[in-house]
Amino acid sequence: MNDLAPLLTPEGRALLDDVRGTAPADELAVATRLRREHPAELVSAALGQARLRQRAEAKFGAEDAGRMFFTSNGVEQSTRASVATYRARRLKALGVTSVADLCCGIGGDAIALARAGIRVLAVDRDPLTAATARANADALGLAGLIDVREADVTEVDTAPYDAVFVDPARRGGRGRIFDPEACSPPLSWAVQAALKAPHAALKVAPGIPHEAVPAEAEAEWISDGGDVKEAVLWFGTAPGAVRATLLPGPRTLLGRGLPDPEVRPVGRYLYEPDGAVIRAHLVAEVAQEVEGGLVDPTIAYVTSDALHATGYATAYEITDQLPFNVKKLKALLREREVGILTVKKRGSAVEPEELRRKALPKQHGPHSATVFLTRVAGAPTMLIGAPARAVTGAGPS
Repeated sequence: MNDLAPLLTPEGRALLDDVRGTAPADELAVATRLRREHPAELVSAALGQARLRQRAEAKFGAEDAGRMFFTSNGVEQSTRASVATYRARRLKALGVTSVADLCCGIGGDAIALARAGIRVLAVDRDPLTAATARANADALGLAGLIDVREADVTEVDTAPYDAVFVDPARRGGRGRIFDPEACSPPLSWAVQAALKAPHAALKVAPGIPHEAVPAEAEAEWISDGGDVKEAVLWFGTAPGAVRATLLPGPRTLLGRGLPDPEVRPVGRYLYEPDGAVIRAHLVAEVAQEVEGGLVDPTIAYVTSDALHATGYATAYEITDQLPFNVKKLKALLREREVGILTVKKRGSAVEPEELRRKALPKQHGPHSATVFLTRVAGAPTMLIGAPARAVTGAGPS
């Protein structure tokens, strides 16, 4: 669908209500029924929008997704609502009252900013995308705070605004773009736009090399539910600072410039740092917090003899350490009557599903275990254990 307008008419909105929650297996029957009274193209558009809304629930929640409008790219590229809300609240805490949201997409970030009480200029050069953002602002009752403009972001005057937010397009005709300078607009342009504003936030891919972070920026890596979602370059805050923020929470770990942890023998506990901590290169901060060291100089697993409360890593109690050997692992699992095996790996080429298939006994037992495929002091190793019983607490924020 290249035109949103038909779905915004009374007939289109009624159709959207009619097809809400339609299961894929029922689409043909529903479409056949509705096409007796409505144009075929409008019925197809309504069903397509219903599918997009179902996909969007994971990012926006059922209530908002059921009222919003989406494009295929918009669902894929939009910021998860929890992350956008966190970022908007941080801007609000900086005293920001107005933001120029450049490359606004379908308006996910603009919605979070407006709900934080911030006035937003939302800009996108694609007509359908801009129309979708405008429809979403209206659908959620935020049109009074969100001004959507169809324009080239490089031609927008951001001087009247307290802050600039830029989310460059990181997908092209051939898929995901990894080079920040190949994004649209390129990172270099976004940085220059950020430096002109009192405050700015640039959304970038979490894989951005640390050496690509401008000296004027603070770098923050954000995860949600253990999955790394993005990195943000902040301007007007703390140049050179590095932080990892974990949602829900938020829990924020600030870099202290610690040296790499020492390598030590595997202790009773293994700590798996959150992905945002690893991306932010803050494993040393976690190691210090749990009084531990690394199992290998190239692996982000921390080991310690004691169980410490931390909000930045998951703790496991290790019961066995074996050289990599599938037969020995299978024998141990049979002896322990393990029927549920979780396989984690770091620094190993073995596929978890393949190992699970080969190592689990045919007669599944009632117990569970976790095996870590990794290197210990350079040697391929299997560490077997289970999540630590004590509940880990939240670290300082």
